[in-house]
Amino acid sequence: MVAAHFTHVRAWVFDLDNTLYPPEARLFDQIEVKMTAFVQSALGVTRERADFLRADYWRRYGTTLAGLMNEHNVDPGPYLHEVHEIDMSHLTPDPELASLITRLPGRRIVYTNGTEPYARRVLAARGLSDVFDAVYGVEHADFRPKPEQAAFEAVFALDGLAADQGAMFEDDVRNLAAPHAMGMRTVHVGPEPLPADHIHHHTDDLAAFLSQLV
Repeated sequence: MVAAHFTHVRAWVFDLDNTLYPPEARLFDQIEVKMTAFVQSALGVTRERADFLRADYWRRYGTTLAGLMNEHNVDPGPYLHEVHEIDMSHLTPDPELASLITRLPGRRIVYTNGTEPYARRVLAARGLSDVFDAVYGVEHADFRPKPEQAAFEAVFALDGLAADQGAMFEDDVRNLAAPHAMGMRTVHVGPEPLPADHIHHHTDDLAAFLSQLV
């Protein structure tokens, strides 16, 4: 029984993008276009080169922003504002998901590599604004990104969250390695990944999974 693995959990941590809304919403398609345009302008490179660097920095550093900061000393503020100015009009509220998350026993937080203001816009569009006790963005980890363990440690310290009493829900497999190492219960949300020791559970339907826990 799945619920038996979560009886100790008192802190429920959810990623945002492609976790609290379905990937079919394709918000990140818009964000990636904005990222490429920013890289092209900031570095004075071709669009093709900018698109390559966007993806390369994401692979090597965890986020495109981390690569820009490490290799080009880019100011994160303008970047984060620009890339998150996207259309969310096609997102729809999910009252079932809202009800299920609300019924989880303990503290419920969002932790994203995006920004808190962006996350709150997404949550509002999904009808989840009143569901969470706190929302944290990359700015709360001093712009260090998931999957860095130091980023998780910074956010969890800010929240007063005990990792060994926590569960992490995340669509990016690599972002579950640090939470697992810190003692959290890990849940991958999305298409089934290759087997990995740091993933305890997998689901392609977050609401269906949560319905087993409440």
